[in-house]
Amino acid sequence: MRKILALVLFLLAFPALVCAQDQVLKMSTTTSTEQSGLLGVLLPEFKKDTGIDVKVLAKGTGAAIKDGEDGNVDVIFVHDPAREEKFVASGFGTKRYYVMYNDFLIIGPASDPAKAKGKDGAAAMKKIAESGAVFVSRGDASGTHAKEQELWKATGLALKEEETILKDMTVKAVHPDQMKGYMSIGQGMGKTLVFAEEKQGYTITDRGTYIQYKYGRPESLQLEPISEGDVKLFNPYGVIPVNPAKHPHVRFDLADKFAQWLVSERGQKVIGDYKLLDKQLFFPDAKK
Repeated sequence: MRKILALVLFLLAFPALVCAQDQVLKMSTTTSTEQSGLLGVLLPEFKKDTGIDVKVLAKGTGAAIKDGEDGNVDVIFVHDPAREEKFVASGFGTKRYYVMYNDFLIIGPASDPAKAKGKDGAAAMKKIAESGAVFVSRGDASGTHAKEQELWKATGLALKEEETILKDMTVKAVHPDQMKGYMSIGQGMGKTLVFAEEKQGYTITDRGTYIQYKYGRPESLQLEPISEGDVKLFNPYGVIPVNPAKHPHVRFDLADKFAQWLVSERGQKVIGDYKLLDKQLFFPDAKK
């Protein structure tokens, strides 16, 4: 009798279990949305409003985009507009939605041994390269890594291209030829910040993760901004549902709800309200 009762209770609960499983969205996103603490605030509010859980895969933007191309996730939330537009143009995504922005910082020791301090990001990078100081690169095909390479190209220095295999990705990158202090570590933003501090070197970071590691942890990051405010350091983020015409199995219904919620007044307010010690980590940027 007890076994029959247990079976009846299970069968009654089964539809609810199936429904709960159906309400899981798979998202691949850049490490900065996670390590800045934003997702820890954003996703509970999204679930509160929609009942949808989000399974997060946090990695470099290049790897996140590849997840979308391979149909491994339902939506991507990243920060490399050129690659995002190519993702949509190639049919892998339905639409890129503007969500938010912050900016990149070039940071280094307070003593600034390269004497690189200044608003011009490319000029700062050139001084770092020429000084022989340590520069730590993420080297992971992330949006931050792409911005680093853009700045190297703007320095006018002679560059060399290197190709490395990172997990299942081939990462092609340029950096100044003969640069003694260049170190590529193939890691996310948080680990790169910690490593750069250990080496008392320079690196490039998004502002959100920098603020979290500088002010939001017991062991405060000591590296300081060396270059900020340059228009070349602008850092926009977009969300793109994966195209069901390319991958019929993806949950476009959930991905579209997430994208629409992010750019809604409610989602934009959650982003705008997220601060650490009154410091703004991201600025809402939805465009109608």
